[in-house]
Amino acid sequence: MMTWTRRVEEMTKHAQMKATDALIWSIEVKKMLDDNGVVTPSTEVAELLVNDICWGNNVPIAWKYLEKALVVRIVSPLFVLALLSESVIPRRRSQPAAYRLYLELLKRYVVPLASEVNGPKYRKIMESIDDVLHLSQRFSIVSKEPGLLLVEFVFAIVWQLLDASLDDEGLLDLVPEKKSTWSIKPQDMEIDDHNFGEKKMDRSDRLYKTNTTLAIEIIGELYRNKVTSRILYLARLNMPVQWGSFIYNLRLLAANSISLRNSKEITPEALLQLTSDSRVLPSGECKIMSMQQFHASFASQSLASSATSRHGVSHSAVWLPIDLFLEDTMEGAVVATTSAAETLAGLLKAHQALTQASWQDAFLGLWMAALRLVQREGNAVEGPVPSIDACLCLLICITTLAIVAIVDEEESALIEGGCMEMRSETIVLGNCRKSLVSSLQQLGDFEDLLIPPPSAASLANQAAAKAMMFLSGVGVGSGYPDGASLNDIPVTCSGDLRHLIVEACIARHLLDTSAYLWPGYVKGHTNQVSRAITGQVPGWSSLMKGSPLTPQMVHALVSTPASSLAEIEKLYGMATDGSDSDKISVATILCGASLTRGWNIQEHIGFFIIKMLSPPIPIDYAGSESHLLACAPLLNVLLVGISSIDCVQIISLHGLVPLLAGVLMPICEVFGSCSPAVSWTLPTGEHLYPLAVFSNAFTLLLKLWRFDQPPAEQGMGNAAPVTSQLTPEFLLLARNSQLTSRGNSLKDQKKRKSSFIQCDLSSAGPLFLDSFPKLKLWYRQHQACIASTLFDLKPGTPIYQNFDALLNIMFRKMNRGGEPLTSSTSGSSNSSVSIAEDCAFRLKVPAWDILEAVPFVVDAALTACANGRLSPRELTTGLKDLTDLLPVSLAIIVSYLSAETTRGLWKPASMNGTDWPSPATNLSMVEQNINKILAATGVDVPSLSAGGTTSASLPLPLAALVSLTITYKVDKVTEPLLNLVGPTVTTIGAGCPWPSMSIIAALWTQKAKRWTDHLVFTASRTVFHHSNDAVVQLLKVCFQSTLGLNSPIGGIGNLLGHGFGSHCTGGIAAVAPGILYLRVHRSIRDVMFMTEEIVSLLLQSVKDIVSTGIPIENLKRPKSGTIVRYGEVSLSLAMTRIKLAASLGASLVWITGGLNLIQTLIKETLPCWFISVHRSDLNKVDSGGMIGMLKGYALAHFTVLSGAFAWGVDSVSSSSKKRPVILEAHLGFMARALDGKTSLGCNRATWRAYVSGFVSLMVSCTPKWVHEVDVEILRSLSRGLRKWDEEELALALLRIGGVSSMGAAAEFIVESSV
Repeated sequence: MMTWTRRVEEMTKHAQMKATDALIWSIEVKKMLDDNGVVTPSTEVAELLVNDICWGNNVPIAWKYLEKALVVRIVSPLFVLALLSESVIPRRRSQPAAYRLYLELLKRYVVPLASEVNGPKYRKIMESIDDVLHLSQRFSIVSKEPGLLLVEFVFAIVWQLLDASLDDEGLLDLVPEKKSTWSIKPQDMEIDDHNFGEKKMDRSDRLYKTNTTLAIEIIGELYRNKVTSRILYLARLNMPVQWGSFIYNLRLLAANSISLRNSKEITPEALLQLTSDSRVLPSGECKIMSMQQFHASFASQSLASSATSRHGVSHSAVWLPIDLFLEDTMEGAVVATTSAAETLAGLLKAHQALTQASWQDAFLGLWMAALRLVQREGNAVEGPVPSIDACLCLLICITTLAIVAIVDEEESALIEGGCMEMRSETIVLGNCRKSLVSSLQQLGDFEDLLIPPPSAASLANQAAAKAMMFLSGVGVGSGYPDGASLNDIPVTCSGDLRHLIVEACIARHLLDTSAYLWPGYVKGHTNQVSRAITGQVPGWSSLMKGSPLTPQMVHALVSTPASSLAEIEKLYGMATDGSDSDKISVATILCGASLTRGWNIQEHIGFFIIKMLSPPIPIDYAGSESHLLACAPLLNVLLVGISSIDCVQIISLHGLVPLLAGVLMPICEVFGSCSPAVSWTLPTGEHLYPLAVFSNAFTLLLKLWRFDQPPAEQGMGNAAPVTSQLTPEFLLLARNSQLTSRGNSLKDQKKRKSSFIQCDLSSAGPLFLDSFPKLKLWYRQHQACIASTLFDLKPGTPIYQNFDALLNIMFRKMNRGGEPLTSSTSGSSNSSVSIAEDCAFRLKVPAWDILEAVPFVVDAALTACANGRLSPRELTTGLKDLTDLLPVSLAIIVSYLSAETTRGLWKPASMNGTDWPSPATNLSMVEQNINKILAATGVDVPSLSAGGTTSASLPLPLAALVSLTITYKVDKVTEPLLNLVGPTVTTIGAGCPWPSMSIIAALWTQKAKRWTDHLVFTASRTVFHHSNDAVVQLLKVCFQSTLGLNSPIGGIGNLLGHGFGSHCTGGIAAVAPGILYLRVHRSIRDVMFMTEEIVSLLLQSVKDIVSTGIPIENLKRPKSGTIVRYGEVSLSLAMTRIKLAASLGASLVWITGGLNLIQTLIKETLPCWFISVHRSDLNKVDSGGMIGMLKGYALAHFTVLSGAFAWGVDSVSSSSKKRPVILEAHLGFMARALDGKTSLGCNRATWRAYVSGFVSLMVSCTPKWVHEVDVEILRSLSRGLRKWDEEELALALLRIGGVSSMGAAAEFIVESSV
């Protein structure tokens, strides 16, 4: 029986012999195929027909049959063209007529049709094309998804025509590869026809030449065609290597082709214009959507522009998120486990991408935000909070490191992106580096912001002097002229903060000394600088020349910061190889000015200190005890040196907390287990004991996590704030992760200098809490004490004996003549030895054993006081004696008393001045100042004096805690302990009934009058802890202040103010609402409530913006083009303020709850909001199309910006790994709603604007997000957008999705062409 393919052959031969009309032949063949159940178009028929023509039956009627087969869709046009291109193009010289026919078919049928893409054999046809042209292999793309093959096919066809044209004109040898990717080289004729006449040869040659011109013209036509040009644009986006070769060949053709110059259809210039990179979108996409025009009004303005400031918003407000982040990092009660520079770099990249600002404006905005912070903190109140040193660290060190990361990332991409000639040692200068230079030059115009604080004035002057001396020819090396006194520097050579910033940038290799030549940078005359400046004071230059560490030298180096890594490495080498005395001197120097003000190398100093806290085991060490014991004097100097709040804050800013915790835990484990009888003699003749080293180390360790927080505080659900993760286990996991990333990062290894590798910590192994059994035992007991009341001790156990001895030490005077606190104390009183001697003997136990008994001791003492067996004064004195024995026990006492206060089981203590201290003296002052501080918020402050001051009371554990803490002197010795327990006292006081915290503040102001403003401010914050309504009101004022809704002009100054304190205002005044919120948000338990309120206030702000000075009738949609008409200015201004409101809202959510809260917002909160019915939408005025649309755009910007803050706009941060799951869930929700599978309750205009705005922002600002989304979700979302006639946006979404969505984008293009 004859097969159907054989029948097609026979029918074709028979028809050709009879010269049957091609249409009749095609109808008969189609009927036969249908009768045999063959689904058309058929690849088998196509192969049969093309193989018949090439080259045994290359006659006109065969070509007519093939063309009719294409018309009636017996065969696939794309597959036929693929077959012909492989057969005809290589023989275009010997078969010019066939090549001409191929080109004519190409013109007609190369544009894919929707019917073919949606046909049943689409996949098979595209796979067959791949088999013929080997597309997957040639383009190095593994996937054989049909849409992707379609892009490759169109690209291949155009590239074949291009290379064939180059070869025809003898230009192919000029390409770098000297050959084509495709089979286009002419092949020898199979039959050498000697009968060709000269006339026929001329005609053939003319046809050959005209074919070349036609092929080039077809390339131009394919670029003009809407479908094929868009498909080629997909290839340009996703095949950069192949596209680069293609464009090189095209430019070669345009520059040298005679056929192109002779063409009447296209010119070389026109061809280059059609294919140029500047022509980002094909011609069909020049029409801008209304949605995109609204988005255009979101574009940020230059910081030099003051247009917005004339309409209620200052021009600097666009960088509000950076100001808020920097201000929030100054909260000293919480430490971070990641580098602030890393977070700041991600924040700046995200904000720059969303605002579409230039990098010059972005860097200028960053510098100005950091300068504003320094100016605010220069007027800050005095108290146990980070000072100006931490602010200057943020400005000069952290900000510079963030910019280094951005510049390095760009320039590394330039080198790795194909610039092979740049892979040498030549420095590659990217756009970011050039923008940095411009921003720093422009920064000089803001002189008011550049005034240095008094503590940095001398260093600023030295930086300015260094520039002047450089220009005068006096060499000063890499540092400052430390040998010259300030008297040697000209009076006119006064420096400012820009000089310090520029020096930091030079030290980080962002700039070179050509910066000294900037106009106005050096304000003095260079001839004023003596060429013979000599210094009599030893300094860093003397150290580098080999001077020994004499006491005078040490004193000079402690007070003067190092300015180069070489100086610190020299110092560290002396610590490694020097005597014990030298090691202590080096430790003292490192913890001095170099740590607090050595901004150019600050993170390296932190590493060196951490390394010195973990000394290696000596090669010849054979002792049974830890080698750390022999290093006790050195370790203690380091521990004391970095214990200040500023030092801890600086270490936290550099992300070194996990590494520091990793070296503190072994010290605590060893010295806490050491017998207290051991001691070391210091050079001063004093003795150092293990308890002192342990107390210093453990106090510092406890500062690194919220040790005092009860489990309820850490159980915040999915939206837990980041601070709740700070536990010993988490710190060790973070430490292990940091060391692994440092060890595996080739980039970091290349950046390290060989001499710095000796201080590298990546060789250290992982640590876990099980590595420290004593610490783990204490931590588990500590958690149990916080979670529940204590269990009863059994007499005779070691912990009971320590408990008994501690009680006798604390209350020995009472025990001699009074009632014992416990039954056990009577037994010890029968001993033949005195109580004091007995206690001294029995307490020769390690520190861990003492800490284990402390909670039980405090519980017994508090119970005795509650039962009247112990007076409050005796209780306080006893607790103070305990902390004198082991200072760090104060932290354990505070933690226990805090937990007991939270449980609420104790009776209140009357603060009447008889039994307990009275706050009456200062309570009235505290009340007045609280009202002044909160005056601008509109919050009602409860009266403190209701019922009289004599009724002031505190829960008994809190009264004991406050009474104990106020016995401490406020000095450098007690500062570490007070800094440790201060946040706990504040937290527990805020959680107690009003006015507990005010009573605490009144008591403490009697003790530390210079802290009065800080204490009153702390008390004022508790108003918001007791009332959610007060928090909402505070948030409302934050929005109003920022947007200028309650003042002539809004912005950062209104939100964050310009400093606080009675010393700078002539009396205590209202605190800016943003400062209040940043100091309050960490203690707000219900962060989900906060998020919902921020969303609500954002939408209310949109309505307020529209109704404030902008008549609704004037809000018109922007017209196409660049002309701004009446009403469009109002809309542009409204959108600018709406963007600012969204930026504020996103910043507040990010700062309040971090990554987890934003993920909950995007995954749960917003979808629920869109599904719900809102009362405002039922109001016709509120739900108008324009207002509803503006609300949607506000929500879109708010959501994308929130995600950008949390995840970043790229994949650099670790948090970006969580982005795909949340993003797919949110986009999936959008797609289901667009498809009608999810019912919505919100205003339709709001929903449409939200979806359009969100997708538009994602496409234009965060394209890497789209790469991570499943292509099926993108397809579904694009289909929904097409229903709204948003085809351009739908295509942009698919197009930006990378190779994975390229096929879907191509199919969308074809389907949209119908």
